[in-house]
Amino acid sequence: MGHLSSLFNGLARSLSLKRGRRKSGNCSGREAAEAMAKEAKKNDLVLRTSGFINANGSNNFASVFSKRGKKGVNQDCCIVWEEFGCQEDMIFCGIFDGHGSWGHFVAKMVRESLPPSLLSNWQETVAEAALDPECDLQSDKKHHRFDIWKHSYLKTCAAIDQELHEQHRKIDSFYSGTTALTIVRQGDLIVVANVGDSRAVLGTTSDDGSLIPVQLTVDFKPNLPQEAERICQCQGRVFCLRDEPGVHRVWLPDEESPGLAMSRAFGDYCVKDFGLISVPEVTQRNITSRDQFVVLATDGVWDVISNQEAVEIISSTPDRTQSAKRLVECAVLGWKRKRRGIAMDDISAICLFFHPSPSLQVHPLALLD
Repeated sequence: MGHLSSLFNGLARSLSLKRGRRKSGNCSGREAAEAMAKEAKKNDLVLRTSGFINANGSNNFASVFSKRGKKGVNQDCCIVWEEFGCQEDMIFCGIFDGHGSWGHFVAKMVRESLPPSLLSNWQETVAEAALDPECDLQSDKKHHRFDIWKHSYLKTCAAIDQELHEQHRKIDSFYSGTTALTIVRQGDLIVVANVGDSRAVLGTTSDDGSLIPVQLTVDFKPNLPQEAERICQCQGRVFCLRDEPGVHRVWLPDEESPGLAMSRAFGDYCVKDFGLISVPEVTQRNITSRDQFVVLATDGVWDVISNQEAVEIISSTPDRTQSAKRLVECAVLGWKRKRRGIAMDDISAICLFFHPSPSLQVHPLALLD
Protein backbone atom coordinates (compact mmCIF):
# COMPACT_ATOMS: atom_id res chain seq x y z
CA MET A 1 0.00 0.00 0.00
CA GLY A 2 3.05 2.29 0.11
CA HIS A 3 2.56 3.53 -3.45
CA LEU A 4 -1.11 4.32 -2.94
CA SER A 5 -0.39 6.05 0.36
CA SER A 6 2.18 8.31 -1.30
CA LEU A 7 -0.15 8.95 -4.22
CA PHE A 8 -3.07 10.05 -2.08
CA ASN A 9 -0.83 12.11 0.19
CA GLY A 10 0.21 14.00 -2.92
CA LEU A 11 -3.38 14.42 -4.00
CA ALA A 12 -4.23 15.75 -0.54
CA ARG A 13 -1.46 18.34 -0.82
CA SER A 14 -2.75 19.45 -4.22
CA LEU A 15 -6.30 19.68 -2.90
CA SER A 16 -5.10 21.86 -0.02
CA LEU A 17 -3.66 24.25 -2.61
CA LYS A 18 -6.98 24.13 -4.44
CA ARG A 19 -8.94 24.95 -1.27
CA GLY A 20 -6.60 27.85 -0.58
CA ARG A 21 -7.32 29.34 -3.98
CA ARG A 22 -11.07 28.97 -3.55
CA LYS A 23 -11.01 31.91 -1.11
CA SER A 24 -10.68 34.18 -4.14
CA GLY A 25 -13.33 32.40 -6.20
CA ASN A 26 -14.05 29.12 -7.98
CA CYS A 27 -11.08 26.93 -8.76
CA SER A 28 -10.94 24.14 -11.31
CA GLY A 29 -8.58 21.19 -11.25
CA ARG A 30 -6.52 22.91 -13.98
CA GLU A 31 -6.20 26.06 -11.87
CA ALA A 32 -5.10 23.97 -8.90
CA ALA A 33 -2.47 22.28 -11.06
CA GLU A 34 -1.25 25.67 -12.28
CA ALA A 35 -0.98 26.78 -8.65
CA MET A 36 1.11 23.69 -7.96
CA ALA A 37 3.38 24.59 -10.88
CA LYS A 38 3.95 28.05 -9.43
CA GLU A 39 4.65 26.57 -6.01
CA ALA A 40 7.08 24.06 -7.51
CA LYS A 41 8.89 26.82 -9.41
CA LYS A 42 9.20 28.86 -6.23
CA ASN A 43 10.75 25.83 -4.51
CA ASP A 44 13.30 25.35 -7.33
CA LEU A 45 11.64 22.17 -8.58
CA VAL A 46 10.92 23.44 -12.11
CA LEU A 47 13.57 24.12 -14.76
CA ARG A 48 12.66 25.82 -18.04
CA THR A 49 16.11 26.78 -19.32
CA SER A 50 19.52 25.19 -19.81
CA GLY A 51 20.81 23.88 -16.51
CA PHE A 52 20.25 20.96 -14.16
CA ILE A 53 17.93 19.97 -11.38
CA ASN A 54 18.29 17.55 -8.49
CA ALA A 55 15.82 17.75 -5.60
CA ASN A 56 17.04 16.79 -2.16
CA GLY A 57 16.58 13.07 -1.57
CA SER A 58 15.52 12.37 -5.16
CA ASN A 59 16.87 9.54 -7.30
CA ASN A 60 16.36 11.74 -10.37
CA PHE A 61 18.97 14.00 -11.88
CA ALA A 62 18.18 15.98 -15.02
CA SER A 63 20.58 17.94 -17.23
CA VAL A 64 19.15 20.30 -19.87
CA PHE A 65 20.76 22.28 -22.68
CA SER A 66 19.50 24.11 -25.75
CA LYS A 67 21.38 25.91 -28.53
CA ARG A 68 19.95 28.18 -31.19
CA GLY A 69 20.57 27.12 -34.76
CA LYS A 70 21.23 29.26 -37.83
CA LYS A 71 17.62 29.82 -38.87
CA GLY A 72 16.67 32.67 -36.53
CA VAL A 73 15.12 32.58 -33.07
CA ASN A 74 15.47 29.34 -31.08
CA GLN A 75 12.14 27.55 -31.44
CA ASP A 76 13.07 24.70 -29.08
CA CYS A 77 12.11 24.83 -25.43
CA CYS A 78 12.19 22.44 -22.47
CA ILE A 79 10.79 21.83 -19.01
CA VAL A 80 11.70 19.58 -16.08
CA TRP A 81 9.34 19.43 -13.07
CA GLU A 82 10.60 17.46 -10.09
CA GLU A 83 8.02 16.16 -7.55
CA PHE A 84 5.39 16.46 -10.28
CA GLY A 85 1.94 16.84 -8.73
CA CYS A 86 3.37 16.95 -5.20
CA GLN A 87 4.47 13.34 -5.67
CA GLU A 88 7.93 12.70 -4.27
CA ASP A 89 8.49 9.76 -6.64
CA MET A 90 7.44 11.60 -9.83
CA ILE A 91 9.22 13.82 -12.35
CA PHE A 92 7.98 15.32 -15.63
CA CYS A 93 10.27 16.16 -18.56
CA GLY A 94 9.22 17.72 -21.84
CA ILE A 95 10.97 18.96 -24.97
CA PHE A 96 9.19 20.97 -27.67
CA ASP A 97 10.34 21.88 -31.19
CA GLY A 98 8.41 24.72 -32.79
CA HIS A 99 8.21 25.44 -36.53
CA GLY A 100 6.74 28.17 -38.69
CA SER A 101 6.96 31.91 -38.12
CA TRP A 102 5.09 31.63 -34.79
CA GLY A 103 6.60 28.31 -33.79
CA HIS A 104 8.52 29.60 -30.76
CA PHE A 105 5.30 31.04 -29.33
CA VAL A 106 3.38 27.82 -29.96
CA ALA A 107 6.13 25.70 -28.38
CA LYS A 108 6.22 27.84 -25.24
CA MET A 109 2.43 27.88 -24.96
CA VAL A 110 2.29 24.08 -25.12
CA ARG A 111 5.18 23.83 -22.65
CA GLU A 112 3.28 25.96 -20.15
CA SER A 113 -0.15 24.39 -20.71
CA LEU A 114 0.57 20.68 -21.09
CA PRO A 115 2.05 19.80 -17.66
CA PRO A 116 -0.72 21.32 -15.49
CA SER A 117 -3.42 20.02 -17.84
CA LEU A 118 -1.92 16.52 -17.73
CA LEU A 119 -1.64 16.71 -13.96
CA SER A 120 -5.26 17.79 -13.60
CA ASN A 121 -6.49 14.99 -15.87
CA TRP A 122 -4.29 12.44 -14.09
CA GLN A 123 -5.61 13.43 -10.66
CA GLU A 124 -9.18 13.27 -11.90
CA THR A 125 -8.62 9.84 -13.48
CA VAL A 126 -6.90 8.49 -10.34
CA ALA A 127 -9.78 9.70 -8.17
CA GLU A 128 -12.34 8.11 -10.49
CA ALA A 129 -10.42 4.81 -10.54
CA ALA A 130 -10.21 4.78 -6.75
CA LEU A 131 -14.00 5.07 -6.53
CA ASP A 132 -14.64 2.37 -9.15
CA PRO A 133 -15.49 -0.91 -7.32
CA GLU A 134 -14.40 -2.92 -10.38
CA CYS A 135 -10.95 -1.31 -10.49
CA ASP A 136 -8.42 -2.84 -8.09
CA LEU A 137 -5.42 -0.49 -8.25
CA GLN A 138 -3.43 -2.64 -5.86
CA SER A 139 -3.81 -6.04 -7.51
CA ASP A 140 -2.25 -4.98 -10.83
CA LYS A 141 -1.03 -1.50 -10.09
CA LYS A 142 1.53 -1.28 -12.91
CA HIS A 143 -1.10 -2.08 -15.53
CA HIS A 144 -3.59 0.38 -14.05
CA ARG A 145 -0.96 3.09 -13.58
CA PHE A 146 -0.14 2.99 -17.29
CA ASP A 147 -3.82 2.94 -18.33
CA ILE A 148 -4.44 6.00 -16.18
CA TRP A 149 -1.49 7.86 -17.69
CA LYS A 150 -2.42 6.91 -21.26
CA HIS A 151 -6.01 8.05 -20.79
CA SER A 152 -4.77 11.29 -19.20
CA TYR A 153 -2.32 11.97 -22.02
CA LEU A 154 -4.85 11.36 -24.79
CA LYS A 155 -7.37 13.65 -23.11
CA THR A 156 -4.75 16.31 -22.44
CA CYS A 157 -3.30 16.46 -25.95
CA ALA A 158 -6.74 16.70 -27.53
CA ALA A 159 -7.65 19.54 -25.16
CA ILE A 160 -4.37 21.41 -25.68
CA ASP A 161 -4.70 21.32 -29.47
CA GLN A 162 -8.30 22.52 -29.24
CA GLU A 163 -7.34 25.21 -26.74
CA LEU A 164 -4.53 26.43 -28.96
CA HIS A 165 -6.96 26.66 -31.88
CA GLU A 166 -9.85 28.35 -30.07
CA GLN A 167 -8.50 30.32 -27.15
CA HIS A 168 -5.10 31.61 -28.21
CA ARG A 169 -6.04 34.03 -30.96
CA LYS A 170 -2.92 36.10 -30.26
CA ILE A 171 -0.79 33.17 -31.43
CA ASP A 172 -1.14 32.48 -35.15
CA SER A 173 -0.93 28.70 -35.24
CA PHE A 174 -2.60 28.24 -38.62
CA TYR A 175 0.75 27.83 -40.37
CA SER A 176 2.85 27.23 -37.24
CA GLY A 177 3.07 24.46 -34.68
CA THR A 178 5.23 22.40 -32.38
CA THR A 179 6.20 18.84 -31.61
CA ALA A 180 6.01 17.58 -28.02
CA LEU A 181 7.97 14.73 -26.47
CA THR A 182 7.32 14.23 -22.77
CA ILE A 183 7.94 11.60 -20.12
CA VAL A 184 6.70 11.02 -16.60
CA ARG A 185 8.72 8.91 -14.21
CA GLN A 186 6.58 7.48 -11.41
CA GLY A 187 8.72 5.29 -9.21
CA ASP A 188 9.97 2.44 -11.38
CA LEU A 189 7.62 3.31 -14.28
CA ILE A 190 8.34 5.72 -17.11
CA VAL A 191 5.53 6.77 -19.44
CA VAL A 192 6.54 8.32 -22.76
CA ALA A 193 4.19 10.39 -24.93
CA ASN A 194 5.37 11.52 -28.35
CA VAL A 195 3.81 13.97 -30.82
CA GLY A 196 6.23 14.60 -33.70
CA ASP A 197 9.79 13.71 -34.61
CA SER A 198 11.79 14.33 -31.45
CA ARG A 199 13.18 11.12 -29.97
CA ALA A 200 13.66 9.41 -26.60
CA VAL A 201 16.53 6.93 -26.22
CA LEU A 202 17.28 4.82 -23.16
CA GLY A 203 20.82 4.01 -22.11
CA THR A 204 20.87 0.53 -20.54
CA THR A 205 23.50 -2.06 -19.65
CA SER A 206 23.65 -5.29 -21.67
CA ASP A 207 24.54 -8.77 -20.40
CA ASP A 208 28.22 -8.21 -21.20
CA GLY A 209 28.30 -4.94 -19.27
CA SER A 210 28.38 -2.58 -22.26
CA LEU A 211 26.02 0.36 -22.57
CA ILE A 212 23.49 0.04 -25.39
CA PRO A 213 20.71 2.31 -26.68
CA VAL A 214 17.02 1.40 -26.74
CA GLN A 215 14.89 3.75 -28.82
CA LEU A 216 11.65 4.38 -26.94
CA THR A 217 9.80 6.44 -29.56
CA VAL A 218 8.99 6.51 -33.26
CA ASP A 219 10.10 9.50 -35.34
CA PHE A 220 6.76 10.45 -36.83
CA LYS A 221 7.86 11.34 -40.33
CA PRO A 222 5.25 11.63 -43.13
CA ASN A 223 6.66 8.72 -45.15
CA LEU A 224 6.08 6.12 -42.42
CA PRO A 225 3.56 3.71 -43.98
CA GLN A 226 0.81 4.17 -41.37
CA GLU A 227 1.30 7.95 -41.35
CA ALA A 228 1.40 8.31 -45.14
CA GLU A 229 -1.72 6.16 -45.48
CA ARG A 230 -3.67 8.36 -43.07
CA ILE A 231 -2.52 11.57 -44.76
CA CYS A 232 -3.36 10.31 -48.26
CA GLN A 233 -6.78 9.07 -47.12
CA CYS A 234 -7.47 12.63 -45.94
CA GLN A 235 -6.40 13.99 -49.36
CA GLY A 236 -3.14 15.37 -48.06
CA ARG A 237 0.03 14.71 -50.05
CA VAL A 238 3.46 13.39 -49.08
CA PHE A 239 6.50 13.98 -51.29
CA CYS A 240 10.05 15.38 -51.38
CA LEU A 241 11.14 18.54 -53.12
CA ARG A 242 13.77 18.17 -55.83
CA ASP A 243 16.39 20.01 -53.79
CA GLU A 244 15.61 17.94 -50.67
CA PRO A 245 15.88 14.28 -51.71
CA GLY A 246 14.87 11.99 -48.87
CA VAL A 247 13.07 14.71 -46.88
CA HIS A 248 9.38 13.81 -47.04
CA ARG A 249 6.90 16.56 -46.20
CA VAL A 250 3.14 16.99 -45.81
CA TRP A 251 1.40 19.20 -48.38
CA LEU A 252 -2.11 20.47 -48.95
CA PRO A 253 -4.08 18.83 -51.82
CA ASP A 254 -3.70 21.72 -54.26
CA GLU A 255 -0.85 23.84 -52.88
CA GLU A 256 2.87 23.44 -52.20
CA SER A 257 2.21 24.37 -48.59
CA PRO A 258 2.91 23.98 -45.66
CA GLY A 259 5.66 21.37 -46.28
CA LEU A 260 5.75 19.88 -42.79
CA ALA A 261 8.56 17.42 -42.14
CA MET A 262 6.57 15.59 -39.45
CA SER A 263 3.17 13.87 -39.46
CA ARG A 264 2.07 14.80 -35.92
CA ALA A 265 2.14 18.20 -34.25
CA PHE A 266 0.19 20.70 -32.20
CA GLY A 267 -1.10 23.62 -34.25
CA ASP A 268 -0.66 23.71 -38.05
CA TYR A 269 -4.41 23.97 -38.51
CA CYS A 270 -4.02 24.61 -42.23
CA VAL A 271 -3.37 20.88 -42.67
CA LYS A 272 -5.23 19.35 -39.71
CA ASP A 273 -8.09 18.30 -42.00
CA PHE A 274 -5.62 16.61 -44.35
CA GLY A 275 -4.01 13.99 -42.12
CA LEU A 276 -1.86 15.85 -39.58
CA ILE A 277 -2.84 14.83 -36.03
CA SER A 278 -1.82 15.76 -32.48
CA VAL A 279 -2.56 12.31 -31.02
CA PRO A 280 0.42 11.08 -28.97
CA GLU A 281 1.88 7.61 -29.06
CA VAL A 282 1.95 6.64 -25.37
CA THR A 283 4.23 3.82 -24.22
CA GLN A 284 5.71 2.57 -20.97
CA ARG A 285 8.83 0.92 -19.60
CA ASN A 286 9.59 -0.43 -16.14
CA ILE A 287 12.99 0.82 -15.00
CA THR A 288 15.46 -1.82 -13.84
CA SER A 289 18.87 -1.54 -12.20
CA ARG A 290 20.39 -1.89 -15.68
CA ASP A 291 18.64 1.21 -17.03
CA GLN A 292 20.92 4.20 -16.48
CA PHE A 293 19.32 7.22 -18.14
CA VAL A 294 17.01 8.42 -20.87
CA VAL A 295 17.77 11.23 -23.30
CA LEU A 296 15.06 13.34 -24.95
CA ALA A 297 16.29 15.39 -27.90
CA THR A 298 14.93 17.32 -30.85
CA ASP A 299 15.67 16.23 -34.40
CA GLY A 300 18.59 18.66 -34.54
CA VAL A 301 20.50 16.07 -32.50
CA TRP A 302 19.32 12.93 -34.28
CA ASP A 303 19.97 14.34 -37.75
CA VAL A 304 23.71 13.98 -37.08
CA ILE A 305 24.09 11.77 -33.97
CA SER A 306 23.19 8.06 -33.82
CA ASN A 307 21.49 6.47 -30.81
CA GLN A 308 24.70 4.59 -29.95
CA GLU A 309 26.80 7.74 -30.22
CA ALA A 310 24.36 9.62 -27.99
CA VAL A 311 24.46 7.13 -25.10
CA GLU A 312 28.27 6.91 -25.37
CA ILE A 313 28.62 10.69 -25.26
CA ILE A 314 26.38 10.95 -22.20
CA SER A 315 27.91 8.02 -20.31
CA SER A 316 31.47 9.23 -20.97
CA THR A 317 30.81 12.73 -19.62
CA PRO A 318 32.40 12.76 -16.13
CA ASP A 319 30.18 15.56 -14.83
CA ARG A 320 26.48 14.77 -15.16
CA THR A 321 25.65 18.46 -15.03
CA GLN A 322 27.39 18.84 -18.40
CA SER A 323 25.90 15.77 -20.12
CA ALA A 324 23.16 17.53 -22.12
CA LYS A 325 25.50 20.37 -23.04
CA ARG A 326 28.17 17.95 -24.28
CA LEU A 327 25.63 16.04 -26.39
CA VAL A 328 24.45 19.30 -27.97
CA GLU A 329 28.04 20.43 -28.62
CA CYS A 330 28.81 17.10 -30.32
CA ALA A 331 25.72 17.58 -32.49
CA VAL A 332 26.94 21.06 -33.47
CA LEU A 333 30.22 19.50 -34.64
CA GLY A 334 28.21 16.85 -36.48
CA TRP A 335 26.32 19.51 -38.39
CA LYS A 336 29.59 21.15 -39.43
CA ARG A 337 31.03 17.85 -40.68
CA LYS A 338 27.98 16.15 -42.18
CA ARG A 339 25.69 19.01 -43.22
CA ARG A 340 27.98 21.55 -44.77
CA GLY A 341 26.09 24.28 -46.58
CA ILE A 342 22.85 23.53 -44.68
CA ALA A 343 21.67 25.93 -41.97
CA MET A 344 22.00 24.21 -38.61
CA ASP A 345 18.74 23.41 -36.83
CA ASP A 346 18.03 24.31 -33.20
CA ILE A 347 19.50 21.61 -30.97
CA SER A 348 18.15 20.67 -27.53
CA ALA A 349 18.45 17.74 -25.14
CA ILE A 350 17.35 16.56 -21.71
CA CYS A 351 19.30 13.80 -19.94
CA LEU A 352 17.36 12.19 -17.09
CA PHE A 353 19.44 9.87 -14.88
CA PHE A 354 17.61 7.21 -12.89
CA HIS A 355 20.13 6.47 -10.14
CA PRO A 356 22.02 8.86 -7.86
CA SER A 357 25.71 9.46 -8.40
CA PRO A 358 27.58 9.13 -5.10
CA SER A 359 30.20 11.67 -6.17
CA LEU A 360 27.67 14.28 -7.24
CA GLN A 361 26.78 16.98 -4.74
CA VAL A 362 24.93 20.00 -6.12
CA HIS A 363 22.47 22.60 -5.05
CA PRO A 364 18.79 21.79 -5.78
CA LEU A 365 18.88 23.99 -8.88
CA ALA A 366 21.83 25.47 -10.70
CA LEU A 367 22.40 26.80 -14.22
CA LEU A 368 25.16 25.98 -16.65
CA ASP A 369 27.48 28.72 -17.80
